[in-house]
Amino acid sequence: MSWIESIQKAIYFIEQHLLDDVTLEQIAQEANASVFHFQRVFYILTDMSITDYIRRRRLTLAAQEIMDTHIKVIDLAYKYGYDSPEAFTKAFRKQHNVTPSEARKMQKPLQSYNRLVIQVSLKGAEPMKYKIVEKEKFQVVGVKRTYSCKNGENTREIPLFWDEMNKKGMDETLIKLNNGDIKGILGVCLADKQHKENSLMDYWIATDYVGTAPENLVTMEIPAAKWVVFEVHGPMPDAMQNTWKQIYSEWFPSNPYKPTGAAELEVYTKEDPHNPNLYSEIWIPIQ
Repeated sequence: MSWIESIQKAIYFIEQHLLDDVTLEQIAQEANASVFHFQRVFYILTDMSITDYIRRRRLTLAAQEIMDTHIKVIDLAYKYGYDSPEAFTKAFRKQHNVTPSEARKMQKPLQSYNRLVIQVSLKGAEPMKYKIVEKEKFQVVGVKRTYSCKNGENTREIPLFWDEMNKKGMDETLIKLNNGDIKGILGVCLADKQHKENSLMDYWIATDYVGTAPENLVTMEIPAAKWVVFEVHGPMPDAMQNTWKQIYSEWFPSNPYKPTGAAELEVYTKEDPHNPNLYSEIWIPIQ
């Protein structure tokens, strides 16, 4: 089963249990994936977290009931998983720009999020340049932080992590240390398996390095693997984000390989990130 089919199966499960208290573990199980990897790919393809999707869909259905029935707001709040009418009204206003009572009285247009249908995009005019690489184990050295994949925390906080480290000159430090085969600064993303909560991820700002790391930095060994390496052309962050989406919506559905779920790499050069001709790479371990 392809990633697209797996995610569509999970979306069907969400829709069948939209008003039930299902866990992320149950949803990911429908896609036969870990919570971490499922949430990561879901966000890449849809630009929203699973919890965002569920919330938006619930509030869409709640708006339909507001318009079509005389059900009380307090009953709607509890039906759609809110602890109080106040919490429900706040979320409703954030999505629809009106309160439930105003929506019922004014009959204004509301913000509807329809059920997702994820499809493979066929864009022959935009070929993907890639190569398959067999690489022995290697060491990365750098700094690491742990983030939750729930509610899009990782997508909000990781860019701030980069800003903080760049202001401290970490990019210059890593470039000087970079004596391994992979040239550049690495963004390394992998599941944090040391915690019981399996929706946590470790994110490293690092570089390929041979030797003993300086005291203020930590190291990690990346195991030997077969990698698919994609070229990324264009300014950041759009070029990187668009390539990730193309990989999972076009390349994997059209090729026999599957991601292993191990550490994935973004490789950045020390060039102007706004350079329209900027060259970067994405490394994904495959099987």
